[in-house]
Amino acid sequence: MGGSLRVAVLGAPGVGKTAIIRQFLFGDYPERHQPTDAPRLYRPAVLLDGAVYDLSIRDGDGAEPARRPGGPEEWPDPKDWSLQDTDAFVLVYDICSPDSFDYVKALRQRIAEARPAGAPEAPILVVGNKRDRQRLRFGPRRALAALVRRGWRCGYLECSAKYNWHVLRLFRELLRCALVRARPAHPALRLQGALHPAHCSLM
Repeated sequence: MGGSLRVAVLGAPGVGKTAIIRQFLFGDYPERHQPTDAPRLYRPAVLLDGAVYDLSIRDGDGAEPARRPGGPEEWPDPKDWSLQDTDAFVLVYDICSPDSFDYVKALRQRIAEARPAGAPEAPILVVGNKRDRQRLRFGPRRALAALVRRGWRCGYLECSAKYNWHVLRLFRELLRCALVRARPAHPALRLQGALHPAHCSLM
């Protein structure tokens, strides 16, 4: 066994969080959007580079702000998130929606503020979904990727949950980063991860 990893998939409503998870786990895509009214937890086993990992994938969480008609967004107390011990985060936005990108920006800030002092920094992968609607995107990919990677110091990737494009790569890269962060005392692991593509599959 390779161990266990806890992953949280967060983002604004309608950006495709559940669709990405379902493509990864079940290979299907819901044609009609059904809002996720409560956090869901999936527990798949994944084979990554010959080792088996038990994943806990949380779809949505209390980290997202409550919206009140006519009033400002209210963020919950970070102590109530149940995310402080999360090993890695996927922050999803819609490449056609600048508001969803701002939402991800706010989520990233709140995650940083909620991390206990002295706790290791959990890797964050920012994911631009709905790449199949490329012509309607609100900003160029290179500019957004540079902002996230250089300014936010997070990973960046775009995918299409609808056509299952880069969905497997998303989780493969996230898990590889989480494992490298978890074992910083082994430079050989960092080198291996940089030189060789990881092989990831569900069991």
